[in-house]
Amino acid sequence: MDRAFTLPGHAADVWPWFLQLGKRRAGWYLTTALERAIPRSRRALRRIDPKLTQLRVGDVIPDWGGRNATFEVVRVEPPAALVYGSTRGSVKLSWAIVLGDGGSSEEPTTRVQLRLRLSPVRRLWLARSAGALVDLLTVAGLASGLRERLEHRGRHR
Repeated sequence: MDRAFTLPGHAADVWPWFLQLGKRRAGWYLTTALERAIPRSRRALRRIDPKLTQLRVGDVIPDWGGRNATFEVVRVEPPAALVYGSTRGSVKLSWAIVLGDGGSSEEPTTRVQLRLRLSPVRRLWLARSAGALVDLLTVAGLASGLRERLEHRGRHR
């Protein structure tokens, strides 16, 4: 599953937000409107926490894919690429986050590409339909929430 979206700012400014992303970390960035439906204790951070931006290859972070689900950091190339790997039962998966600068010097942007790979997949039709729908909705929420945070930060410098 491949998704992409554009955020305001340079990749170096967007990068820390992805480093701290995750369960029991900075959360999953949703918009203020969506987060109102979530208990305060489970809402995502609206700032960069330097303690959460120190990811290294081999670090293991919790994931929402189940009670004991985790991701292991397999590649960190600031501010361009962050790759996680995991095994869920017999399924191996990888999740890559790739950032690239764009826009103009007056209005810089970052193109974000997310790539989720699963193998082997027993029910390919289910992954392509229900899995793709869940992925689409979660990435849309992430993109909107990050955009809101980055635009808000830019207005209050």
